[in-house]
Amino acid sequence: MNVVIGGAWPYANGALHIGHIAALLPGDVLARHHRAIGNKVCYVSGSDCHGTPVSIKARLEGVSPETISKQWHESFVDCFSAYRFSYDSYGKTSAPVHKDFVTAFHKSLYRGGHVEERIVLQAWCPHCSRFLADRYVTGKCPVCGQAARGDQCEACGTVTEPETIEFPVCAICGHVPEFRESRQLFLLLSHFQRELADYLAGHAEWRKNAFENTARYIREGLRDRAITRDLDWGIPVPRDGYDCKRIYIWAENVLGYLSGCSDWCTSNGLSFRDFWNSAWQIQVHGKDNIPFHTVILPGLLLAEGHSDGALRPPDQILSSEYLTLEGKKISTSGNWAIDALELAEEAPIDSIRYFLLANGPEKRDADFSRRDFIQRHNAEMIGVYGNLVNRCLAFVEKYLDGHVPQTAPSGEVVDLVEAAYESIGRSIRAGELKSALDGAFGVLRFGNRHFDAGKPWETRTTDTEACSATLSDCLFLIVNACRLLAPFLPDSTAEVLEWFGLETGWETVFPERGVSPAKSRRLFERLETAADAGNAP
Repeated sequence: MNVVIGGAWPYANGALHIGHIAALLPGDVLARHHRAIGNKVCYVSGSDCHGTPVSIKARLEGVSPETISKQWHESFVDCFSAYRFSYDSYGKTSAPVHKDFVTAFHKSLYRGGHVEERIVLQAWCPHCSRFLADRYVTGKCPVCGQAARGDQCEACGTVTEPETIEFPVCAICGHVPEFRESRQLFLLLSHFQRELADYLAGHAEWRKNAFENTARYIREGLRDRAITRDLDWGIPVPRDGYDCKRIYIWAENVLGYLSGCSDWCTSNGLSFRDFWNSAWQIQVHGKDNIPFHTVILPGLLLAEGHSDGALRPPDQILSSEYLTLEGKKISTSGNWAIDALELAEEAPIDSIRYFLLANGPEKRDADFSRRDFIQRHNAEMIGVYGNLVNRCLAFVEKYLDGHVPQTAPSGEVVDLVEAAYESIGRSIRAGELKSALDGAFGVLRFGNRHFDAGKPWETRTTDTEACSATLSDCLFLIVNACRLLAPFLPDSTAEVLEWFGLETGWETVFPERGVSPAKSRRLFERLETAADAGNAP
């Protein structure tokens, strides 16, 4: 089975924080799991280097947009590497391979009969002397009256237009913008009202936020959207008379999944269109990106009008809710955020991954606090996971010269593990990662109880067969629990499996007899609660 997993592309204008990691981490878990069960995976993402946010950041720092985006792209690569994201293709929208793909796609798009030229009003800031991207017009929502941007109201979810915002101001300088006429190309999304309604109806299994938000957009009637803008940073519009304009960021960044997959296919000697259209497609992002993946991307694919037929839209949407920090909304501008790279230097990566998945915003908002993080590291990573591994291997090394008992594990334990592979795998593939992770830890908890009940510290002198049986069961539970946990906790599980000469996979495995785990060590060290934990990040 072919699988394409797309992780949302972060803006290359500032450091990644823990909210970004929490939203994107499920994609890595799915990629690792699908590889383990034998599927051919293309896990793709990249840095969003175009658009007004990047050019504004560059302007503030007195450098070019290319310079600023390159700097943050390199930072993103380091950050994702630190968190063990296993991307098969991680690119950037300013790369030639992406530009070439988008240019060819848009040429085909313009021939498809679903793009037309219109004269529109576009916000111009006389103080900044520039046209403003929709998101840089702020004011009040015309529907609910709450603070909103020119592209979307986060309070009520309405997709807005800059000219409909009440009391508009430039988000950069605070001055009132003018609205000037401009000639732009529009994608006629309204042409696909029925197709996208049918598409949604076929995906009732999507997470509630994705299904209901998409249903609302469709119910309100899809509006045609501009796909070009008067900008100087971005991909040039491949159409005569549009030399001074650029492809609007939303009409090219979502195509990064395709350009990245296409580049990967070329490197692996595969046909891109064949691979893409035969693959199960999963998109992973935060809930603020839902319409771009459930309406915009499918709309672009339907409108392309390629002679070989339309490319398939996403099958599975994993749209997380928000992660807060110490009970407050994360805000980099408000200096209330935890830099993801800095956190990676302070604590074990597996512990951070565990917390963000077990306590993450899978289906509702979740909170990160240093105190809770440390508590769960000590209670679960050490108290459950590390406890079973360390106590069993220490016993084997001390009393059995490091050799694995040759007694076969009991049928009860084998049955438990085989059922765990089936149920946990099913949960992962459904995007139910909290349930899957808890199921894997359930195997470890069972192992700790089994060790306690067997009392090998007593039976080693009173009943050697019972002692061997207990240890055989527990070692069997350890290696299989590590395989079940490998998509979630890649560092520690790989280390434990290496002690036994084993690799990751998704089927029951038995510790090889006579293999010595003599190199084993304590998996995790206890973290102490800092005096200021629970205060400033």
